[in-house]
Amino acid sequence: MSAPAHLPAPRTTAPDTRLHWWTLALPALAFGLLLLLLAGSGQAHAAAEEGSALVQVTHQLMRAVG
Repeated sequence: MSAPAHLPAPRTTAPDTRLHWWTLALPALAFGLLLLLLAGSGQAHAAAEEGSALVQVTHQLMRAVG
């Protein structure tokens, strides 16, 4: 008499398909920075004492990160 064949149990859990936070944050950040560059390019003039908006945003980001 032969033994019955044991089949593997069906998979009951779905694969983990959640996105990481940086998957959406990095493209949004890149889009925002490019939009800032485009918005500021129409007002090109000699460097002011306070610095450009891009420089200020970059400094704020660096302070927040580090």
